[in-house]
Amino acid sequence: MHILVSACLLGHKVRYDGQDNFLDHPWIKELHTQGRLVTICPEVAGGLATPRPAAERQRDGRVLTKEGFDVTEAFADGAQKALMLARSVDARLAILKARSPSCGNQDIYDGTFTKRRVPGMGGTAELLCAHGVLIFNEEEIEEARRAYDELTHALRK
Repeated sequence: MHILVSACLLGHKVRYDGQDNFLDHPWIKELHTQGRLVTICPEVAGGLATPRPAAERQRDGRVLTKEGFDVTEAFADGAQKALMLARSVDARLAILKARSPSCGNQDIYDGTFTKRRVPGMGGTAELLCAHGVLIFNEEEIEEARRAYDELTHALRK
C-alpha cells in the first residue's frame, strides 16, 4: 500500500518560501526505502511557482495571498491532481503538512495573515478526506503508523 506525502516533508524545497519541512522519522525512512511513499505538492501541481507569495484559506473557501490575489483555482487544481494521484496508486492514507491552506487536516490559518489558527482543513486534505483517504499530519506520525498497520492487516485478509 502506498502513502501520499506532502513533498515538503520529504525535503523537496516547494514551500511558499522555497524551503522544506523535512520530516526525519525512522518509519518514514523505512517506507521511503520500500518505495511506499508517493509525493506531491498540491500547490506546485496546481501551477504555482516556488517561491510564491504566502496564501491563506478564507472563511468562504477562497485562497488569497496576503496582497489579495486570488489563487483559489490553482489550489483547487492541485487538490484534484492529488486526488488523481492517490487514486492511481490506491493510496488510502496521506501524511500532509499541518496548517497548510492545501494540506492542513486539523487547523489552518484564519485568512487574516496574523498567525491565528482556526479549526479546519486545507482544500487538498478536505477533498482527499471526502474520497475516503485517511489524513494525518507530521505531528501525527504514530497515529498514521497505527492506521497504516491496520489497513495493511485488513488488506491481507
